[in-house]
Amino acid sequence: MQPPVEEEVLDLRIHGMSCTACATRIERAVGKLAGVSGVSVHYAAKSAYITYAADTITPAGIMERIGQIGFQAFPYGRDGDGGSEIDALKLRVFAGSLLTLPLLWTMAHHYSLLRGIPVPAFIEEPVLQLLLASIVQFFIGMPFYFGAFYALRERTANMDVLVAIGTTAAYIYSYAAMLKGGPLYFETSAVVITAVLIGKLLEATASERVMREGDGYASLQAKEALVLRGGMPERIALDRLRVGDQLLVEANGHVPADGLVVDGEATLDESFLTGESGLVKREAGDRVFAGTTVRGQTLRLQVLATGRNTMLSRIAAITRQAQATKSSIGRKVDRMAAVFVPVMMLLALGTLLLWLLLLRPGDWSTASIHALAVLLAACPCALGLAAPISLVLATGKLARRGIVLKEAGALERLAQLDLIVLDKTGTLTEGKPAVTGASALNGAPNTLLRLAAAAEERSLHPFAEALRESARRAGLVLPVSSDHIAYPGKGIEARVEGKLIAVGNAALAAERSWTIHRASKSFADPRERSGETVVYVFVDGVNTGAFALSDSVKRTSKEAVEALAGEGVRVLLATGDHPGAAAKAAALAGIREVHASLLPEHKAALIRRLQQGGLVVAMAGDGWNDAPALAAADVGIAMGGGTEAALDAGDMTLLRSRLTGISESLLISRLTVRNIRQNLGFALLYNAVVIPFAAVGGIEPWMAGTAMALSSVSVVGNALRLNGQMRRKLDRRLQA
Repeated sequence: MQPPVEEEVLDLRIHGMSCTACATRIERAVGKLAGVSGVSVHYAAKSAYITYAADTITPAGIMERIGQIGFQAFPYGRDGDGGSEIDALKLRVFAGSLLTLPLLWTMAHHYSLLRGIPVPAFIEEPVLQLLLASIVQFFIGMPFYFGAFYALRERTANMDVLVAIGTTAAYIYSYAAMLKGGPLYFETSAVVITAVLIGKLLEATASERVMREGDGYASLQAKEALVLRGGMPERIALDRLRVGDQLLVEANGHVPADGLVVDGEATLDESFLTGESGLVKREAGDRVFAGTTVRGQTLRLQVLATGRNTMLSRIAAITRQAQATKSSIGRKVDRMAAVFVPVMMLLALGTLLLWLLLLRPGDWSTASIHALAVLLAACPCALGLAAPISLVLATGKLARRGIVLKEAGALERLAQLDLIVLDKTGTLTEGKPAVTGASALNGAPNTLLRLAAAAEERSLHPFAEALRESARRAGLVLPVSSDHIAYPGKGIEARVEGKLIAVGNAALAAERSWTIHRASKSFADPRERSGETVVYVFVDGVNTGAFALSDSVKRTSKEAVEALAGEGVRVLLATGDHPGAAAKAAALAGIREVHASLLPEHKAALIRRLQQGGLVVAMAGDGWNDAPALAAADVGIAMGGGTEAALDAGDMTLLRSRLTGISESLLISRLTVRNIRQNLGFALLYNAVVIPFAAVGGIEPWMAGTAMALSSVSVVGNALRLNGQMRRKLDRRLQA
């Protein structure tokens, strides 16, 4: 049996895309490569997110294929911030405007109202007009031809095809008219090219602003590190930083890598990580993360993770991944855009024939102008920007509030949420239980605690940590344990000092056919009725005692449950804990529906039953015991508690386990989906109005080209409005 092939991820910036059809073309070309299992290209972000098998294809091979179809690909972070494309556009717009203005001046004689404007004779010279129009057409407009060539070679059509065909037709018509001594229309092609470029510049500038709003992580990354070498500080580039190095972080500086505080005490701004605006105190022995800001005195750190392995880099990469993925709305729009250009080309041909054969028989001039207007009005850029541009802003806003989204579809499903299932420990409660009582049948409780804590040595469950913490406080030295076996939702067993020690609940005892002693039951019953949790200890299958543990409900849980109910979302508690403990926690949080004593597979089955009733269901829990339920839910929400491991679980991760993050995510998701629908409305309304007007001769070609460009700008502008909406709504909720 062949071992599974490990897939890697390639995060690229793409230069040269002119519309969403270009993104679709890259997806198709790269998706056909052997070894590529997934590809998502984001036109608005000018990025690509590709998963591939490293033993089959290399990043260089993928980038080479992208180059073959007419685009430039760079590993993320190696090409700057995309400003080079904007600078090139600015230069083309400036040159195009400079050369087009004299041609626009000659248009004064085409309109009765403007005939009084004096036009210098030399500007009306056909040769000068031909020269100016030719420079605009074949030099400034050359990228349109390259884009059209590559698109047609791949048997697709994009905005470049529309502009190249339309303006070339206008240019040839004007050239033919010049040879015949008729009126000149060289300004038509030049004005259209310049208008389209102005629109693309406005769109690119606005999109770049959206990307900055949706990311912002680059500004958190330190540019260099102050490392201690031979006891002396030395400034070095980040790529020279190594795990184990000791470094100094000065006051008001960004921490350059994840590390452990070795010396010093300061307050840190960790808002990017947690979404909390307050400062936190960090001292020797505490963990700190790259991108956080030191307030106060200098800290000395030992580096634990650098580069792509830091929490900052992982969050940024996951956020870019989410921005590159597509929601169901986005996929439907892509399918629509894929057929839109060919359909519009047929419509332009139909317009040409209609005017040429029926409305103005034989009038090639009028027919060509109206067909050209249809071509220039027909670009689907605004349609393609409608969904991704809003999703970029939403994922960025979530990330800055300590909520990491992994794929765009989850945000769309969250907006449709009917019901959320909450785990208890670490989700509804603080996840920091404490041992509140012990019952040892043979010997002292500390003897029993010593064995139980040793068996729990490798467990990540909060109850295991509570037992280990209790042993530490008692000053116990734990023996070495081995042969650990975890029973999710039930307990754990391990070999300690030659004995098989098991710690778990009544379900574990039932599964192993072990008997719980009467004294342990007498200890457990009143404590479970009062809301505590009891775990039993078995030595070689014989019950030797029990421990009671208690965990407090988070102060934000009740607030979050009320907020979710206010949004029309039903809240349900599903836990593996005893019914008494579950009922007490639910009552404190204001939850009425409780399912207790559930194993992980039972939680997943509960979610599937709810989904069969037509409900959209989310699950919030930790990434270990609740993994089956998180996978079964329409939206799996991992409660992170600030741990990196939680980034690998669920569709969303709350880096700080505060349930209010879920209600904030719900609010942002609904605002985002509403904004996307508004964007689609703008784009479709534009096409529904402008294209018929162009077909019947209601607008000039340059007007159609300008309107096409401005439609994209209007969509981006509406998406930027979403940022203010999210901020105001969230601030209002906090004030309430």
